[in-house]
Amino acid sequence: MASGTSRDVVGRGLRVLGQAIREQPRIFAVAVTGSVLFGLMVIASAYVVGAVVGKVVVPAVARGSVTDGALALAAAALFGISVLRVVGIFGRRLGAGYMQYRLQAAYRRRVTRRYLDLPLAWHHRNATGTLLSNANSDVEAAWYPIAPLPFAVGTLVMLVGAVVSLFLTDWALALVGLAVFPALFALNVVYSRRMAPRQARAQRLRAEVSGIAHESFDGALVVKTMGREAQETARFAARAGDLRDALISVGKLRGIFDPMLETLPSLGTLAVLVVGAIRFRQGAISVTELVSVAFLFTVLAFPVRAIGWVLAELPRSVAGWDRVRRVLDATGEMPYGEVALDPATPTPATLAFHDVHFGYEPAEAHLPGTEVLGEVTFTVPAGKTVALVGPTGAGKSTIASLAVRLVDPRTGTVTLDGVDVRELTAASLASTVALVAQVPFVFDDTVRANITLDRPGIGDEEAWAALRLAEADGFVAALPEGLDTMVGERGTSLSGGQRQRLTLARALAGRPRLLVLDDATSAVDPRVEAAILAGLRAPNDGGAATSILVVAYRRATIALADEVIYVEHGRVVARGPHTELLATVPGYADLVTAYEQAEQEREQTRTYDEVTPLTSGLEVEVDR
Repeated sequence: MASGTSRDVVGRGLRVLGQAIREQPRIFAVAVTGSVLFGLMVIASAYVVGAVVGKVVVPAVARGSVTDGALALAAAALFGISVLRVVGIFGRRLGAGYMQYRLQAAYRRRVTRRYLDLPLAWHHRNATGTLLSNANSDVEAAWYPIAPLPFAVGTLVMLVGAVVSLFLTDWALALVGLAVFPALFALNVVYSRRMAPRQARAQRLRAEVSGIAHESFDGALVVKTMGREAQETARFAARAGDLRDALISVGKLRGIFDPMLETLPSLGTLAVLVVGAIRFRQGAISVTELVSVAFLFTVLAFPVRAIGWVLAELPRSVAGWDRVRRVLDATGEMPYGEVALDPATPTPATLAFHDVHFGYEPAEAHLPGTEVLGEVTFTVPAGKTVALVGPTGAGKSTIASLAVRLVDPRTGTVTLDGVDVRELTAASLASTVALVAQVPFVFDDTVRANITLDRPGIGDEEAWAALRLAEADGFVAALPEGLDTMVGERGTSLSGGQRQRLTLARALAGRPRLLVLDDATSAVDPRVEAAILAGLRAPNDGGAATSILVVAYRRATIALADEVIYVEHGRVVARGPHTELLATVPGYADLVTAYEQAEQEREQTRTYDEVTPLTSGLEVEVDR
């Protein structure tokens, strides 16, 4: 049963808190020690106040004067108790805050690490906004009750001490306490059960609002150019309205129960005064004892609320914990092997697909999966360039993802230098093969940081060498601060072609032995693209060319390949030199001709590689 509707939400919430205590036992012990000290001093203060009233104030009123010694002793006692209470409060709050923030930081790291371990198929089934919510608001919600938890534990100790003190004072007053305290617990349990579904719904809506906002911001270009601002605003407003209503529902319930939780201790104090006055007239208790018990109920009202705070936040905590655990318990990670290819080997790598089948998992378990590739077999020989050509949806990008092991095949093998990529270590795979994707991603950082990524052994010299090979050194040198130029979020200060060449330079800086280009130069002038591919085919600084698997559309690019693999519907239907396929495979000839016609139309309407000086001193390249 979902956490939001479970009748045992309190029990499940307490288990979440138990997990927190097991992970941070020392810090929790410090916080609870401070809280217990505070609680004991609260009880002590009640009896000190009672003693001051009964043994100092009342006799002084009767005599008409007060002795200095008694007054000084009372003041010293109250001051000493106050100092210890301050120490307790400091220890409690410092420990609780430190514990809460450590847990939140630790689980954010765990969730993020899990995201990186899980395969792309899992990410395809989960919206980005939901994943952001899991790592942020859900983690915060899971550990939100940690702040009042040590206070609540100390309050429990204080309540036990208070009940014992009441029985030692008078059984009738103790019965009043026994009536009030269980009523407080019962009211908090009812409150938590009513609050659980409301908090769970609010937490889910937070993720949905985050997801819609992320989509709108990420797709701002589409929204603006298609004139969908009003519709996107309405879509966001509708979900934000649902979240508002859910939070109002939470607030309404809290508004009903909070006054009740505040009133019970006050009613207990009133009952103590009534019963205490009767017992005083009967001679069963003294003025000192009556004042002590009444004052004790007064000062207990606030600490007892700490228990209510913890119980009130348990539904939200359980909802957040369930959403966090859904990520941490997700299956499908791709463990790496223990085989390492020789890092000193300067020769290009050989990539081979052997009867590879692949399909994406369905969004829901009961639905059938979708097969994308079947019986795919081909080889990229060492130092050669192989072009993947096929219509949209043929599986070319999936083949590229398999080559760099972003996904694993259902059956069959993908090998590098004869070794199954699943048997390679993560470091060996990363140093051997590099992917440049269709959509270039650039970090909001400097050009240098985007190329080096803080990888060891990649300095400015290596960065410039990679830029030259990617035909990007010219525009980088023209930037105001060269390698130190900030490129903006997602590289907004660069053109599309510049971003593509920058991401290509990033891949080349690691000196990969196999380069996989997934339509990675589509925004670059064909002449520049030809120069880039020619440079990659030529021997590099290490004395050997790089093996290249390129998803290609342009005839000029395809013609540079040593071999062309033509795919349709996830299967290899033809392979061979470009000229041979043109003559023997009608589907291939029609596709390449259509690509060429489309390219010619774009050439007529666009100017490539124009350099226009701006007032800022930047030069913007109009690529495509």
